[in-house]
Amino acid sequence: MTSATDDEAHPHTADEPLTIGEMTRRTGVAASALHFYENLGLIASTRTPGNQRRYPRHMLRRVSLITVAKRLGIPLADVQSAFADVPLTETPTHADWQRASRRWKRELEKRREGIERLERELTGCIGCGCLSMKACGLLNPDDALGAQGVGPLRLRDEE
Repeated sequence: MTSATDDEAHPHTADEPLTIGEMTRRTGVAASALHFYENLGLIASTRTPGNQRRYPRHMLRRVSLITVAKRLGIPLADVQSAFADVPLTETPTHADWQRASRRWKRELEKRREGIERLERELTGCIGCGCLSMKACGLLNPDDALGAQGVGPLRLRDEE
């Protein structure tokens, strides 16, 4: 195992892969989480002849984006979708990241719109689930929304 002084004495080259220990140190993400992300296809590693994982340096960006997404409550399935066209086995180009960013931005805008809609409705009705019998008579006379299905129909994502 190398120490921090060993890393400083032997700087890595730009294309030298990182050990799992280096990935956890650089990203703050546990090794078990890295294994999980790898099983989901969010990140990738290669194996040494001794069967040790090595991560290309470009995985640092992916892991960092996953970390931020998790912190914001974005499901890993949405991260997978955003990364769908970003190559795993080679360093992504600027254009690869731009495409992913545009796609993810559209998804985040939809999420923001849903949250804003929920904020507007929280003070009175919850979108007809229904929490306010007084307001419900005005917003949903004769329970007209009940015929359209269950749950908060007015707050459901437009499909």
